[in-house]
Amino acid sequence: MRLLLLIVAISMALAGCNRGDANAKAAPAPATLLIAPEDTVTLKPGSTSSGPLITGTIEPDRKADLRAEVSAVVLGVMKENGQAVKKGDLLVRLDDTSIRDGLISAQEAERVAVQAAEQAERQFQRLKTLRESGMASAQMMEDAEIRRNTTQSDLSAAKARVVSARQQLQRTEARAPFDGIVSDRKVSAGDTAQVGKELLKVIDPRSLRFEGLVSSDALSTVKAGQSVSFGVNGWGNQQFTGKIRLVAPTANATTRQVEVLVDINGDVPARMAGLYAEGRIEASSTTALMVPASTIVRDGERAFAWRVKGATLQKVPLALGERDLRSGDYIVKSGVAQGDQLLRHPVATLKDGQAIAATTSAGAPAAASASASSPIVR
Repeated sequence: MRLLLLIVAISMALAGCNRGDANAKAAPAPATLLIAPEDTVTLKPGSTSSGPLITGTIEPDRKADLRAEVSAVVLGVMKENGQAVKKGDLLVRLDDTSIRDGLISAQEAERVAVQAAEQAERQFQRLKTLRESGMASAQMMEDAEIRRNTTQSDLSAAKARVVSARQQLQRTEARAPFDGIVSDRKVSAGDTAQVGKELLKVIDPRSLRFEGLVSSDALSTVKAGQSVSFGVNGWGNQQFTGKIRLVAPTANATTRQVEVLVDINGDVPARMAGLYAEGRIEASSTTALMVPASTIVRDGERAFAWRVKGATLQKVPLALGERDLRSGDYIVKSGVAQGDQLLRHPVATLKDGQAIAATTSAGAPAAASASASSPIVR
């Protein structure tokens, strides 16, 4: 019985091996891959820049920090963060009750001083006439002149107090110094604002600049007018460009870094203010063979690409150099040559030596043969 079971088991194992060999022999070869012109890129030399790293923040070139100039209670804040303002718009109103009372008192004192000065002037003119006719003494004339001068001085002081009171009244209203947006509101209605307290900040979003720092070791290669390419946190892989406006003459005593001001090319969103930025100064430019990032396939630390050679695909290893920050392309040191055609966005199902065929469009023909060829992901 045991012998019979052993014979059956061996027979089943041999049958399974035979089926596996048959399936292996029946595995089809990779189907022909249809490639449209837009699926490949022809390699050619490109310009790449190199230079020191620059890091910093995006800051407005034109900004105003509005602070309380009088001690008073905040009655109202008319604008919220992010709202646009025009020059002269009322932004914050402070309680002006006591200051307005002071203005009324100063105006009343000015009225009294005007009357006193006018009366002293009339008295002086009368004594002057009497003196000419010999009916007033020199002492009387001198006393009248002193009273006239005194009242005129009192009138000037009273007018100055009125002007000062009006200025204090104007300081209870914080107005926009230029067209822009509110970037940082610091107070709310009911707060007590002491002299010097921050009320809010206004920035001009059209004046954003890159305030960066570079190592003092690279100072000899940095100068005004050089181009800068940089990215901003929150904006993904989008790259921005600008030109150096100013290089600080001295380095920071603690960090040994030098401040560099960069004017940004074109319009940038106001929301970018205050965000961290990092880039590279284009201190020098060279020409090298560049490989687009879309053609590169990475396997750990190794990199390779799929080259179109005749009617087949070739898997070629690449030795890559630095990445150009402007275009995102990589310098290729070896593996491919100028004029080679590389496959864009290759997929994992491709095989080395796989047959290819050209098609005029990547649309209908490729879709129709999707079951017979590996798709190219775009």
